[in-house]
Amino acid sequence: MNLESPKVKVAKSAEYLFNALNDVKNFEKLMPENIAKFEVIDENCFEFGLKGMPEIKLVKKGGTPNSQVVLGAASSKLPFTLTGNLNAIDTDNTEVQLAFEGDFNPMMAMMIKGPITKFIETLAQNMGKL
Repeated sequence: MNLESPKVKVAKSAEYLFNALNDVKNFEKLMPENIAKFEVIDENCFEFGLKGMPEIKLVKKGGTPNSQVVLGAASSKLPFTLTGNLNAIDTDNTEVQLAFEGDFNPMMAMMIKGPITKFIETLAQNMGKL
């Protein structure tokens, strides 16, 4: 299952956004209002929960300086990645798009497609809060 957020223009440099997204505690600023839990486990991992959804633990998986940040599920039960693609427009503006890629059975994919789509759209829209 592959989902993408709309591209969002953020009035910050690609370098600034890359560094901000590499600091996992900053993801709390991006979370939707219905967040029930946010906990930093260590410098590479955080756990969050939205009301009515199971808690998810994300781990930094890698990236490319100033252009991409990759997070992935810490659990192999629900394997997925969340990738932040950063495209510098100029020195002070960056286009951001989030991509979600997961390997789910068709029933699970049907159930989570809507909530995940809304979730990554909210994360992208909140990039200006970093």
